[in-house]
Amino acid sequence: MKTDSYLTREILRPFTAILGILVLLFAGYSLAGILSDAVSGLLPMSAIAALTALKLLISLDVLIPISLFIAVVAGFGRLQADGEVTAMLALGIGPRQILRPVLGLALGLALCVSCLSLFARPWAYAVSHEISRRAAVMLNVNAMEAGTFYASQDGSRVIFLGSRAGPHAAARDIFVAKRDGGHIEVIFAKEGTPATQNADGRRSVHLSDAHVYQFDKDHPASNQSLEAAGLNVNPDGPLPGAASYSPVAASTGHLMTSDKPADIAERQWRFSTGLSTLLLAVLGAILSRGRPRQNRYAKFGPAILAYSAYYLLCTTARTWVQHGEVGWFPGLWWAPAALALAIALIWYAPALRRRWRATPKDPPPTPRAQRPAPLKLRPAGSHDAA
Repeated sequence: MKTDSYLTREILRPFTAILGILVLLFAGYSLAGILSDAVSGLLPMSAIAALTALKLLISLDVLIPISLFIAVVAGFGRLQADGEVTAMLALGIGPRQILRPVLGLALGLALCVSCLSLFARPWAYAVSHEISRRAAVMLNVNAMEAGTFYASQDGSRVIFLGSRAGPHAAARDIFVAKRDGGHIEVIFAKEGTPATQNADGRRSVHLSDAHVYQFDKDHPASNQSLEAAGLNVNPDGPLPGAASYSPVAASTGHLMTSDKPADIAERQWRFSTGLSTLLLAVLGAILSRGRPRQNRYAKFGPAILAYSAYYLLCTTARTWVQHGEVGWFPGLWWAPAALALAIALIWYAPALRRRWRATPKDPPPTPRAQRPAPLKLRPAGSHDAA
């Protein structure tokens, strides 16, 4: 129907704009934290771009529902303010027909959000954890500046450059300290070249006129000093062991067979995001109802409060399940159930009020003194005495 297409467009326009703004804001927030490591020389640009993109992918299962919710409130608020909803009702288009395109759009986005939560989100978490694990032993030596001490995230290596013309240029007066348990190695070199990639994928830096000092706390007799006209060193440390288990990075198939509270909380959260998307869209359409010609932004305050309350309920329920304070049932499902109940009450409240007002009430009893006397019937042919 043309009405369905029109209402869908009225929702999609603000939805696209709101989602774009939220994505930009979240990207800037995430990038600010990641760039602090980049400035310190801890992360290469490729890792920064990958981590930012992965964080955005992870956040979509939250950004899409709230964008749809606000878009529905904004779209229907404009229609209500311009009197278009009143015109639709006058033409015989009922509230259920007006709600139909909202449900269709919400179902499609709910399916998309469910796929993101069940498959894309855990994959993004796993990849980002792997990048972070590798970044812990990597130093972006080609971007380092002179006069600053650069330390790896695990604190096992420290690098200082005395002078350098700029990024990707040779450096002079290089100081390198590496620690591996009780073994400490200190290198001082007059000059060093930028890092290059070897055929085996490892990086190397060539140091000229190098002095190497090795210390062993457990075996002091093995301490030694070496001098080398040229020395190739790997700026990256040894790759640590496998990352520790994290429910957010576990596959949905694994979570389905687990009975750990943290896994149960993560599993129920992934399955609840699609349902929340649908419920929030319906809530936005119902909250936008109001008087004709009212301010189109009149419902934004209650809508934001409603979403904040629901999100707080969901996160609280998830925390309770994660810590074992609430079992797998009701788990966190009581939060969507409470929202569904609130939607039903708001939807049927006007009809219930009208029915209650239209219910006829029993008339009050007439007092005995005001009651008319009963009529007495005389037999036929009788007459009054003269």
